[in-house]
Amino acid sequence: MISRSSVGSKKKPQFGYCSLSSDQLRFSEIGHLDREFMGNASSMLTQYDIEEVQEHCDKLFSQQEIVSLYQRFCQLDRNAKGFISADEFLSVPEFAMNPLSQRLLKMVDGLNFKDFVAFLSVFSAKASMHHKIEFIFKVYDADSNGKVSFDDIIEVLRDLSGPFISDKQREQVLCQLLLEAGYTRNSHLTLDDFIKVLGNSGIKMDVEVPVD
Repeated sequence: MISRSSVGSKKKPQFGYCSLSSDQLRFSEIGHLDREFMGNASSMLTQYDIEEVQEHCDKLFSQQEIVSLYQRFCQLDRNAKGFISADEFLSVPEFAMNPLSQRLLKMVDGLNFKDFVAFLSVFSAKASMHHKIEFIFKVYDADSNGKVSFDDIIEVLRDLSGPFISDKQREQVLCQLLLEAGYTRNSHLTLDDFIKVLGNSGIKMDVEVPVD
């Protein structure tokens, strides 16, 4: 049974959170889920625990997926502390190699299982576009002041695209996207503004969770 502390305490230009697509953040690549461990993990979770976690993530994961995620959580929480540290997240190659890993660390450090599942729920195919864009906004809002500037977005785009696109090209794409939404490069976007800009950008952030 999980302890309570671990459970919960013209084509338009597109620039989505492409580095977190299902191809690059796939749980099946972190480790194979065998049926024997599936049974053991399930025995450590009461039905109440599973339902509580499921409610916490707005039922974006099935009960079987939550059991699978608990196995992943236990693999990362090497010392059975009840939470996952930033260093433990960096032990996952797919996370460590992500160009935005340093930005994500402040969001994942110290997560208990309940919040671990809530964090991952944004990658579910069932998550709403609003949920996904709200998450992206937090990544772009590096100083957590509730606003994102042109330079904030350019910095993230630079991390994502690396040397393959010039700064001038990045700025042209972003300026066009902002202009189409009624903003300029001098605008400071709130979450509502950000949703307006990215709402039709075709962001794909699904993730596969093995349940077999």
